[in-house]
Amino acid sequence: MKIMKRTKRTFFGAVTATFTGGSIALRGADTALADPYEMNLSDAGWRRRLSTEQYRVLRRGATEPPNASPLINERRNGSFFCAGCGSPLFASSAKFDSGTGWPSFSMPIDGAVATRADATPGSLRHEVLCRRCGGHLGHVFDDGPNPTGLRYCLNGAALLFRQTES
Repeated sequence: MKIMKRTKRTFFGAVTATFTGGSIALRGADTALADPYEMNLSDAGWRRRLSTEQYRVLRRGATEPPNASPLINERRNGSFFCAGCGSPLFASSAKFDSGTGWPSFSMPIDGAVATRADATPGSLRHEVLCRRCGGHLGHVFDDGPNPTGLRYCLNGAALLFRQTES
């Protein structure tokens, strides 16, 4: 996956593409999403299933404040799962300290997440979604460590951690 670098050229290109109907072309490079998702609930169902903060992040695309999640400091061996549907998303071996205030990972478990261009005004980035339920997890950037060079910057409210038993 190639993530756009933040330059004037990409910014103006994205603005031009958006206003000329080219936004569909921008999505062509994104990871395909299951449609409909394997797990679908009504809005009321999601509200019953999730905490207020989980609902705000996973279903409304909100971003939690930096350093709000205890998962930033999670160092045990295990896996991180979607708080919405329980799907495994990231191994603890892919987690690193990005210094951003959000849990960060260099790569997801194969086939666990999808990405799409985020058209939020004033930003050029790719949204990361749970492939199973479509929950908003965070964003991916091209300033991560080797071997991927990617930084999956995620909301802790969107994740659950389960330790691997020794």
